[in-house]
Amino acid sequence: MKIYTKTGDKGTTSLVGGKRVPKFHIRVEAYGTVDELISYIGLIRSQEIDSHIIDILHKIQINLMDIAAIIASDESVKQLRQITDDDINIIENEINKYDEELEPLRYFVLPGGHSIPAFCHIARCVCRRAERMILKLNAETPVPEKVLIYMNRLSDYLFTLARKLHKNLDIKEVFWITDK
Repeated sequence: MKIYTKTGDKGTTSLVGGKRVPKFHIRVEAYGTVDELISYIGLIRSQEIDSHIIDILHKIQINLMDIAAIIASDESVKQLRQITDDDINIIENEINKYDEELEPLRYFVLPGGHSIPAFCHIARCVCRRAERMILKLNAETPVPEKVLIYMNRLSDYLFTLARKLHKNLDIKEVFWITDK
């Protein structure tokens, strides 16, 4: 497979299925942001962290690739793996498990303290941006509801994972506390 095709030199790209759209189309922005999120999760996964978390992050990357394929496909494509309740439940179960170990949250968390949890916060922000773009696409073209739920839950997972990694690394979280 060639890396360059020259077909996008004039500012368009092909969706899965063959339809061409401008590279600034909301669909391209949405799956491009999901791709960015996949890369940030790969950065987290490549750190020295618990092997169970690495396995969960790997599953998340696979699910995000499926989401990117769904978003990158035109109406003619029908045979794509869809996000399932099980995919969502895995994330929810991890959040619940981490929450049992963590102190209740009383203030907003300021990212930082260690690079690994900070990477989680960056990924969370990218996830929220991807979610907003997918919602914008959904206003024009229906996106499967489970994709919307998965993206929303994933940002919660990344936030909770950052808190869990702070605890695992024995690094105190920094909170936003003002004098007023």
